[in-house]
Amino acid sequence: MSRRDETALLHAIASVALRYPETGSMAGRADLVALAGSLPAGRTTAGVRAFLSWWASQEPIALQEAYVETFDVHRRCSLYLSYYLYGDRRQRGQEFVRLKRLYESAGFRLAGRELPDYLPLVLEFAALEPSTGAAVLAESQVGLELLRAALQVSRSPWAAVVDAVCEGLPELDDAGAALVRRLVAEGPPGEQVGLEPFGPPEAMPDAVSGPAPAETAWRAR
Repeated sequence: MSRRDETALLHAIASVALRYPETGSMAGRADLVALAGSLPAGRTTAGVRAFLSWWASQEPIALQEAYVETFDVHRRCSLYLSYYLYGDRRQRGQEFVRLKRLYESAGFRLAGRELPDYLPLVLEFAALEPSTGAAVLAESQVGLELLRAALQVSRSPWAAVVDAVCEGLPELDDAGAALVRRLVAEGPPGEQVGLEPFGPPEAMPDAVSGPAPAETAWRAR
């Protein structure tokens, strides 16, 4: 397996692992654990395998409760990557438009009510379109590093998954590292105007199915 294929496989696994654990999808957890056996040996992949072993062993209700506690209750653990940079400002809606157009140009169509910056969706795209997807992840690296840090502080099992994704990206430059430090201290900027409620109509998915994703803010409740 080439390095490109290994990265695509990791992104595919992470995309599933970071989604809300729907009861109907729990039967496939053992298959994902087996698939992870194809990943190369290493510290970060060992962390992913350890996470998957825990993830596959949990009762669905317990896993769902742990997921909600991690990503919905603790607001610093947002899976919506552009939130970290833009908060509630109108620029976030512009980012939604850009991402949706990029997906559509690659033939990748949004389903349900997933927002374009939803990390599991970005990872799914990266698994299917490795070159373009890697660029999207790199552009979102500040948000990923903030999510990574928040999960590590809370000692969340999901930290291992985000850690593996971050380890595959180039190291942040000085400006990026400084921005991460500032956002850790201040949180993202806030402006309620112009998101309606998340973005302009052309940014939103066409199909509507399933529960709407919770819009998470920065400060922990």
